[in-house]
Amino acid sequence: MNVPRRFTAHYLSALALLLLTPTLLSGQLISIKTIPIATEDQFLFFPSQNRGMGSVSIALNDLFLDPFINPAMGSRLEGSQLFATPSLYDASNDGGAGRAFPLTVEMSGRRWFGGALLSLQQIETAQTFFGPVFGADLLSESSANNIYAAGFLGTRLPETRAALGVGVFWAGLNAVQGVDVLYAGSQSIDQTGDLVDARLGLYGELGEAGRYEVVALYNYVDMTHEVTYQEWFAPEPIDTFTPIDPMLISRTETNLDRTRTWGLHLAYMQPLAAEGWQIGGILTGNWKSHPKIPNYEIMNIPRDPGNSFGVNAGLGISRSVDRATFGVDFILEPIWSDTWAEAEAPIRSVGGTLIPTGGATVENEFTFTNALIRAGFGYQAPTVGFQFGLKVRSIDYELKQTDNVQETKRTQTEGWIEWTPTWGFSVTLSGVELFYQGQVTTGVGRPGTAGGGVPVAEALSSDFIPAPNAPLTLQGATVGAHMFTVRVPIR
Repeated sequence: MNVPRRFTAHYLSALALLLLTPTLLSGQLISIKTIPIATEDQFLFFPSQNRGMGSVSIALNDLFLDPFINPAMGSRLEGSQLFATPSLYDASNDGGAGRAFPLTVEMSGRRWFGGALLSLQQIETAQTFFGPVFGADLLSESSANNIYAAGFLGTRLPETRAALGVGVFWAGLNAVQGVDVLYAGSQSIDQTGDLVDARLGLYGELGEAGRYEVVALYNYVDMTHEVTYQEWFAPEPIDTFTPIDPMLISRTETNLDRTRTWGLHLAYMQPLAAEGWQIGGILTGNWKSHPKIPNYEIMNIPRDPGNSFGVNAGLGISRSVDRATFGVDFILEPIWSDTWAEAEAPIRSVGGTLIPTGGATVENEFTFTNALIRAGFGYQAPTVGFQFGLKVRSIDYELKQTDNVQETKRTQTEGWIEWTPTWGFSVTLSGVELFYQGQVTTGVGRPGTAGGGVPVAEALSSDFIPAPNAPLTLQGATVGAHMFTVRVPIR
């Protein structure tokens, strides 16, 4: 099998940097996108202190969320607490919606600590502009249910200022936002699959209040899309005098979505000499294998496999004075991704070169230079508090495509910016804390390609890397997400 090797040197140099530089909590699973679609709203159901502040995290702890990101961070918990965090999101232009109701418990003793989350979710599919509609929509085609479970367990290491923890997240998925409009002209899409994420974390404290983290992770996405199309078929006439009316027939196509990710994450946080200031640094590396990539309308290569390598490197600074807190994160995110199509049988190029079975007929080389800025402010009085924040993500990439059959090459450059303002407020009543956090994302929508390309939307996982067959277009939309949290101390 002909597998591109051009970025091996990038892998080795990035892995060397991983041994020297700290990394970012929320960037532990690096997302790869070649089209402008919102991807995170379906999974915004973990409790969080900082989401209303733009999810600032490099130099600012999030005691609610951190144990699920790095299970060893559960060592910072005190006592036990119960969370109820109903959440919802809604995309404009009939782009779909979702509602989830998670329950979370976090517990901490003298040496051991742990926690668990269980959530049910309902997904309402997007309204597409293709295919006939007869009467009311079938319930199975307009709504589907997902289930999520997560847990972490850890221990404080004796005679040290360190802790070790393990965590697992599982999702049983019958629907993922956006997949319903990925397949233009389809009558129905039956989605089934799982997402598994396993983590091993280390957390420790050094002299002068310095803190470090190390996390190793494995993430696996396994989805199947059974797509049904209705098409008009005109049979051959028996003779010129007997016309035959066209018939409406059904055709089913199976698409597989498989991605395996191995990751390493390092982080360090250190107070500064000035009162209330902290600084932090992060670096994350992800190696991704894509055995199967679905055949979407926007791409021009059927079922191509591939490999990717991405790095998150950033700095953060925060300050807490009295009841006010401010934080800023800046992250650079270079990514290299190669995908290719394999010949199902021997084929000759236009120049006569024989491509064997399994050889690469088309090769795509993506080079991403992404960046993320997060900033937020919060104020917490004894009974009330509020937060404001902003996330700005810039995505830029260059695609170099080689068609080994036609013996041609082309280059395509794309880029866009996603804006996500955030906000929140909290109230404490008789020891029970009530939180509301919201956000809205713009700069995304239903992408397509110039020259009549069909608009599509995003598939699951953290990755969506089809090779566009023409310059991208965008039918803009906004995605709003809201979370309500009730925190009840148990003891």
